[in-house]
Amino acid sequence: MNLARLGFPSLFSGASFSRDFTASIVVFLVALPLCMGIAIASGVPPEKGLITGIIGGIVVGALAGSPLQVSGPAAGLAVIVFELVRDHGLSALGPILVLAGAIQFVAGVFRMGGWFRAISPAVVHGMLAGIGALIVVGQFHVLFDAKPLANGLSNLAAMPARLLGLGTMNVAAAEIAFAIGTLTILSMLVWERVRPASMKLVPGALIGVLVGTLAAALLGLPIVRVDVPNSIVAAIDAPGQGFLGRMMEPALLVTAVAIAFIASAETLLSAAAVDRMHNGVRTDYDKELRAQGVGNLLCGFAGALPMTGVIVRSSANVQAGAMTRLSAILHGGWLLAFVALLPWLLREIPMAALAGVLVVTGWRLVSVSHVRHLFHHHGPLPVVIWLATFVMVVATDLLTGVLVGLGLSLLELVPNLRRLRLDVHERHEEEHSEIRLAGAATFLTIPKLLKALESIPGHRRQVRLDLRDVPAIDHSSAEMLAEWIQRRRSGGTQVNLDGEAPGLRRMAA
Repeated sequence: MNLARLGFPSLFSGASFSRDFTASIVVFLVALPLCMGIAIASGVPPEKGLITGIIGGIVVGALAGSPLQVSGPAAGLAVIVFELVRDHGLSALGPILVLAGAIQFVAGVFRMGGWFRAISPAVVHGMLAGIGALIVVGQFHVLFDAKPLANGLSNLAAMPARLLGLGTMNVAAAEIAFAIGTLTILSMLVWERVRPASMKLVPGALIGVLVGTLAAALLGLPIVRVDVPNSIVAAIDAPGQGFLGRMMEPALLVTAVAIAFIASAETLLSAAAVDRMHNGVRTDYDKELRAQGVGNLLCGFAGALPMTGVIVRSSANVQAGAMTRLSAILHGGWLLAFVALLPWLLREIPMAALAGVLVVTGWRLVSVSHVRHLFHHHGPLPVVIWLATFVMVVATDLLTGVLVGLGLSLLELVPNLRRLRLDVHERHEEEHSEIRLAGAATFLTIPKLLKALESIPGHRRQVRLDLRDVPAIDHSSAEMLAEWIQRRRSGGTQVNLDGEAPGLRRMAA
């Protein structure tokens, strides 16, 4: 095997090793509480999330098509896993992840990465907002050392009773747990507002968990704490009898397709966001899909949580100065070492403290600013798509919400039914490239358009996009084009637009 072709020798060069080493510690500190918290929100033991984080770091980090993206358990899948475990048991998770991983790997082999990027941003952000709301209302009950109820609406309806049941005269476990959870949330928010510049890389989630854990330990509070085994090996559930047979159950097949679809969309959108943060190697979306497929296959065989590329840990990686994939790999190694050597320390963490971290994480997924952005640049239809996806995810389930959002996205095609074909003409010279488009730019044409744009060499000094024969650009295509233009301009390329596209010009400015 030629390791040079995989880029491994360069990982240990003096120019990048020290920065990757430092960044890996920052990412580890961000990932540790999130891996456990997301597992708890998914209705599984916390060590399952840690196993996924380890695999996502060491294995997927080595294979990924996005070198600076970090993979691990994602809040975006917590709700669907919670419902799966509730309805079919923990034993169903392994077979489903093996199927989902196989689907992702095959999708990468057949170069379908561009199609996942064609999913409407309104659908993706509406889905994430719905997931965030469900995490908040579910973890709200864990703040009281109670278990979440069966669904989002039940959790929401029970919230007032939890608060009204608190008392100051007869302080019991619920009141104490709520105080620790509240302390964790306040510590996170205050730290992120007042932390000095020299400590800007110390994550708020870590500070919140540390404050909550220390308060509980020093005061000897009788509240529920995290329960992890002494050995991480004991947490691995190897495939048992009937493992393969469960893959054929129709309900599990549908769930596997849903997990593969949602995990792939979230991963590739996260990778696109990471690309905007740096000027290094661009993401190979098909290679990233194959790496995620391998990761989820391994998580399935280990009985762990599903994984995706995750934007919070990835952005921390870039901001901490990571230069190569070594940072992601090392963060997985730190997780493994910590879990193997210090499991007793993890058992001191209150469940209410992790719930506090997840309440903040879930709240931040509900991005009202993105709704304002959609309305300002694209009008009311994308906002309707976002709102419908959000409401259906909260009121019914994740898959129904996504399908409703995708169905409404088809309305954007109606005005352009007679001109759906998009012709892409390319002309490349030594210092100049030109892309001329003819026809409507819709989400159906994003894979073709992306292929042409990504084929332009990075050293081009000038790129001209001719949109004079483009009568319409839907919001999915406009968002993708604006992102590409901003990235190329930040890299020093002069990108000129010809044609009437005021909304695109405004976003790309």
